[in-house]
Amino acid sequence: MDISTTRASASGAPAAPSSVGRTIRAYIALTKPRVLELLLVTTVPVMILAQGGLPSLWLVLATVIGGSMSAGSAAAFNMYLDRDIDAHMHRTEHRPLVTGEVSPRGAVVFAWTLAVASTGWLLATTNWLAAALSAFAIFFYVVVYTILLKRRTEQNIVWGGIAGCFPVLIGWSAVTGSLAWPPVILFLLVFLWTPPHYWPLSMKYKADYDEADVPMLGATRDGSQVGLQVILYAWATIACSLLLIPVASMGLVYTVSSLVFGGWFLYESHRLYNRSVRGGEARPMRVFHASITYLTLLFVAIAVDPLLPF
Repeated sequence: MDISTTRASASGAPAAPSSVGRTIRAYIALTKPRVLELLLVTTVPVMILAQGGLPSLWLVLATVIGGSMSAGSAAAFNMYLDRDIDAHMHRTEHRPLVTGEVSPRGAVVFAWTLAVASTGWLLATTNWLAAALSAFAIFFYVVVYTILLKRRTEQNIVWGGIAGCFPVLIGWSAVTGSLAWPPVILFLLVFLWTPPHYWPLSMKYKADYDEADVPMLGATRDGSQVGLQVILYAWATIACSLLLIPVASMGLVYTVSSLVFGGWFLYESHRLYNRSVRGGEARPMRVFHASITYLTLLFVAIAVDPLLPF
């Protein structure tokens, strides 16, 4: 791996020498650790649901390690390909490829290393289906979203978000060696959840996306139009979550959680729209944070439900 001991500023001027610890942290940053948290939230509960109880601790650990390397690979490729955009956005201007803490060559080698290692690891510790799904998720995020869609259409995150749905399929297949309707429904749930999760963020950073010429819907449309789209996708997300009840024979914990937490998510989505229509301060980050909390609590309920007798 091409780990440089010096870094350059975004303008290309030389900077102070970088310590080994700082360089390691820079490479870790390439994996987008906050996104990895979402992977854990969606993968482990699905494995419990697939098992109908607690699966092997080793299998859970192996799947999480492989999935983390896979997601980290996709994120590193994304940062490499988007380094020109990141340099124009305040939200991303401190990423390691912009600051020069990691070289472009180093990022590519790191990304390929994680991609190969994750696929091989999952093949050795789980099964061929989980490994194949992991490899395809990397391909989809890097090629379909980052290269083909992100800079060309305001619907980029709708279809690009598919890559973030794969952890539920990987978790299920790691346990069962196959796929079934419950993980497909959860795949659709995460797919529908992604736009109302991300579009409020793009509303917040509209100026950044305009500066970088990236057509995120939250930046290209006015607040009322974005708010309406957020509401529609939020309702579709909740409806999809309720489908899991009959299909996977979910119990009281999941049923109540999907209704209560879903109701709160809908409330925040409608609030965003109403504020935008009335010309008030939209406060889109309320919906952004609510969406994360909603998905986290829903998947916690998915994990707890199979362990209880009701």
